[in-house]
Amino acid sequence: MTAVIALAVLAVAAITWTVWPSEPPPRGQDLTIDVLDGPANDQRVTIDATFFAPASGGKAPAVLLGHGFGGSKSSVRDQAQRLAQHGYAVLTWSARGFGRSTGEIALNSPDYEVKDVQQLVDWLATRPEVRLDAAGDPRVGMAGGSYGGAIALMTAAYDTRIDAIAPQITWHDLADALFPNATGQGPATGVFKKMWAGIFFSAGGNRLAGLSGGASGGLAGLTGGTGTGGSGGAGGLGGTSTSGTGTPGTGTSGTSTPGTSTSGTGTPGTSTSGTGTSGASTPGSGAGETGTGAGSTGASPAPTNAPDISGTPETSGSERPAAMGLTPQQVQCGRFMPTICDIYQEIAEKGQATPQAIDLLRRSSPVSVPGKIRIPSLIIQGQRDSLFPLSHADANARAIAATGAPVEVAWINGGHDGGDSEGDWVFDRTAAWFDTWLKDSATPGNPAAAAYQQTAGQNPAPTAGQNADQTAGKSAATAVPGGAAFTVSRDGGRDPGTRRNTIVHAEGSRYSGLSGTAQTAVTLTGPAQEVANPPGGSPAAISSIPGFGSLLGNSSTGVSAALDLPGQSATFESAPLRAPLHLTGSPTATIRVYGTGQVTLFAKLYDATTGQLAVLPGNLTAPLRVNATPSGTTATIALPAVDRRFDTGRTLRLVLATTDMAYSTPATPAVYQVELASPDLVVPTDGELSAPATGPAWWTWAMPLSALVVAIVLVLVGRVRRADTTQDPELADVPLQITGLTKRYRNGEKAVDDLSFRVERGQVLGLLGPNGAGKTTTMRMLMGLIHPDAGEIKIFGSKVVPGAPVLSRLGSFVEGPGFLPHLSGRDNLELYWRATGRPPADAHLDEALEIAGLGNAVDRAVRTYSQGMRQRLAIAQAMLGLPDLLVLDEPTNGLDPPQIAEMRKVLRSYAAKDRTVIVSSHLLGEVEQTCSHAVVMHRGRLISNGPVAELLSRGHLNGSTRLEDVFLDLIGEQV
Repeated sequence: MTAVIALAVLAVAAITWTVWPSEPPPRGQDLTIDVLDGPANDQRVTIDATFFAPASGGKAPAVLLGHGFGGSKSSVRDQAQRLAQHGYAVLTWSARGFGRSTGEIALNSPDYEVKDVQQLVDWLATRPEVRLDAAGDPRVGMAGGSYGGAIALMTAAYDTRIDAIAPQITWHDLADALFPNATGQGPATGVFKKMWAGIFFSAGGNRLAGLSGGASGGLAGLTGGTGTGGSGGAGGLGGTSTSGTGTPGTGTSGTSTPGTSTSGTGTPGTSTSGTGTSGASTPGSGAGETGTGAGSTGASPAPTNAPDISGTPETSGSERPAAMGLTPQQVQCGRFMPTICDIYQEIAEKGQATPQAIDLLRRSSPVSVPGKIRIPSLIIQGQRDSLFPLSHADANARAIAATGAPVEVAWINGGHDGGDSEGDWVFDRTAAWFDTWLKDSATPGNPAAAAYQQTAGQNPAPTAGQNADQTAGKSAATAVPGGAAFTVSRDGGRDPGTRRNTIVHAEGSRYSGLSGTAQTAVTLTGPAQEVANPPGGSPAAISSIPGFGSLLGNSSTGVSAALDLPGQSATFESAPLRAPLHLTGSPTATIRVYGTGQVTLFAKLYDATTGQLAVLPGNLTAPLRVNATPSGTTATIALPAVDRRFDTGRTLRLVLATTDMAYSTPATPAVYQVELASPDLVVPTDGELSAPATGPAWWTWAMPLSALVVAIVLVLVGRVRRADTTQDPELADVPLQITGLTKRYRNGEKAVDDLSFRVERGQVLGLLGPNGAGKTTTMRMLMGLIHPDAGEIKIFGSKVVPGAPVLSRLGSFVEGPGFLPHLSGRDNLELYWRATGRPPADAHLDEALEIAGLGNAVDRAVRTYSQGMRQRLAIAQAMLGLPDLLVLDEPTNGLDPPQIAEMRKVLRSYAAKDRTVIVSSHLLGEVEQTCSHAVVMHRGRLISNGPVAELLSRGHLNGSTRLEDVFLDLIGEQV
């Protein structure tokens, strides 16, 4: 009984925990914040923001949460609410040029977006909910994915008030991201990533960013913004985009509250916004405001007033209607700054980077600020990301670690090309990172913050002319207390219950970088091969489809197929591996190219085997451009960084293709020759990474164990019940005695009410009553199928409970027969008897069949039986073992008169051999001719009990001696 009570308590606790209402998420306060930016701090922009106060109340550290490119503050609302519930003050905002914020997109420029965020930090310093380190210096961290991750890095470089960052799937060098060159020669000779650049630019276009009030869930989601059409963009802390509708642009703020503050640029002043009417303004037009006071539009010049950082609650007047009469430049450029638009159009037309493009893109990249990011940084990058591959996270991590700042690196399964974004894991890891570095040493769970503060100034930063990689080895990323410096998401196999792929996290105490902790040389073989560049670069090979990489294969496993065209690719392959090889990092290969002029190639490393489709890890390729000569040009290729296990018997296949659909390739047809300059493929490994052992989910062993516990409890309870079934010697020869039997429905109405009667040997008892009288309920309790609420039933002196041994002396047929139609009647009976587990000799099958009178029909398939024959077979089944007590429910149902007469003989002959039969029937005439005794029930209560002859003797009451008339008379008396 103790075990039963314990299980009941656990069940109640589980149900209570499940149905207990959770606290509603913080609603947040929508507001607008006016800021000044631009090289001369003379451009006023209205930032649309939402502030979430900490759910814990009081003063708390703050988190600035940025959105992905093409998104808005709504893209990260869910993550912001979770952080607020976790005890942080959270500010989300739509970057200039996105959502309802005014201004134009400047790609996280230090002169524009960075200055905007600095003034958001000023605003946080004025909030009573935000903890301050000093006057005007809030305790604040920054997080975000893609575009939001880059602004976290850039702001940390320019504003020392940022205390910790957690950027995700973002860039180190935007020029290198759009013009990669796997030979390391830089973006000036890189291969233009035309599809990603087009998506990137289109996501800021007029119809996609809300300039004309339009919307696009698709392209915005691809670059980490809003929209359900994307395949893995990151809006915030591992979050995926949820909204499929773009947000209309904002022309002006309606009514704002004046405020006095000091801006992030150090220009004090007071900005008073009057009440204005928003017109059909466009970014940069400087027009569209009418009314009283100083309104704001686009990126119009502003006076020397400081920005209003008091925060104006958002009103409906802040939403700009669809723009009308757009100029051709506005149609082409959307909400991009004209300078950026012009540069994009030039490089898109030429397919090559210009010095102006490289300079602009690098000014918006962490590569331009070496040594300036000196705070704890959690770098999270996706393994399925052809836009910002793992090499960008590596460069960011090494640059920050070179300053002595704590750094942790995580390679997750997802990325801009799909896969599993691991939203919950990323959020938990980010929240733990901020818990460590944004809460002081007096806060539980933060032993590392104080230690870092003591050592933060001891490591000199690299100078502007010093490469971060040159100092990275002196201070590589190492684990902080309670964390792992390097985490890699790996395939954990298929969950046996959900049939879905699982993810495990391999961890190491230090970040090994793209070269790993060790290298293995794998020998490649293959002759020199000629490859052709087709006219116009078409048809092109396929490695990934930017934004839709999951279309090529299984997005959850991180590997899928690619397509290389014959004549356009050269292949070099290793021998089958004799032992497993786990690649973690960027392999390198050295090739030689023969030809004339610039040659564009795409290097891919496949996991291959004979007879199966080769898979390309992450669908990643390494583009390269070399100046070929007839005598040959040697180039060392850094292949894409991946984490991949190559099993025994697999081969490593290096493919060099001349085309790729995602990149810009030469239109002039040409033929080149490529060969291996060195047969060695250098494969980095990291033996220090360890993953938890995979195996069956906990429930696969917990549920059988629970079932075993329940079985033991049932056995114990069953033994207790059987202890109550000891035979009453005085009733040992009485087939049935019912005493005070009561059963209630769920609504409290009694189905059986204090029923008592007794049946002796040799009797055929008719159980009579109208529908709802409680006959079937009584019979089900008689067979031990349901428990009575009160009273008891004894068969031959033993109390009836489920599983009671005395039930073996009971044969029953209740609520219709059920047989397998393709088996014969005999086979059905034998199968039923075997299921009871009793010896075949005890069945008395021939005797039961003789009583039922089926004759030769017993050997025919049951599907050929008539209704009467099925009823006879059901009676024979109830008679197996020749039970002393036979209980039949409507045995003559569906029989014709001759069959009913025959059934009457069967029942009488069975009872004549000192056995007892109980029959429930609506055919009162048959009961009168068949039964020796009768029990009449009405509304659950006993009306009459005794011999049928005695019951008929009451016919003098209405002048009839028919059982039907007497029955109706009895029922009428009770009514």
